[in-house]
Amino acid sequence: MKLSVTALDAATESEIELSDEVFGLPARPDLLERAVRWQLAKRRQGTHRAKTRSEVAGTTKKAYKQKGTGRARRGNLKSNIMRGGGVVHGPLVRDHSHDLPKKVRTLALKTALSVKAQSGKLVVLEAAKVDSHKTKALAEKFAGLGWNDVLIIDGSESDELFLRAARNIPRIDVLPQQGANVYDILRRDTLVLTRAAVQALEARLK
Repeated sequence: MKLSVTALDAATESEIELSDEVFGLPARPDLLERAVRWQLAKRRQGTHRAKTRSEVAGTTKKAYKQKGTGRARRGNLKSNIMRGGGVVHGPLVRDHSHDLPKKVRTLALKTALSVKAQSGKLVVLEAAKVDSHKTKALAEKFAGLGWNDVLIIDGSESDELFLRAARNIPRIDVLPQQGANVYDILRRDTLVLTRAAVQALEARLK
């Protein structure tokens, strides 16, 4: 698969040959769904917690006498049926993460890249480098290219000035190639790969 390589000034510089082994796979929604669920499960803190009847603040003193009041027999006011009492089967601190085989993760990443390429939402950029850290100048370049919801994946190391200029622009994310993941690729409309990122990803995923 051949794709034009563009520059930040919207000029077309050359062409690049993309490997069908990485960018030419058929769509697999089931794989993408598994990968996204795995990523989001790993993000969950799992710190939600409810107190049981042994943990809520309160007294175990009998509220009123056992007989003669006409009311129900009442002992501990911390039971779950009382206002302010404990919670039965409430959430506990736990780890929500689960395993996903490495081969499945790799195939899902290649599938996500392929989906972007087949839908025309993949752009190859010669280099993600700028001469100034000013956000306004870079935002104007993005507007000229029609980028308003973009994930930019660079090589192993990103240009510091480019990172500083891009980090304040809404819906623009920048990642190094080792941080490429299915969730971030799918959540943005356009995927932009630098030439260095294409080479690194092909070497890593083949």
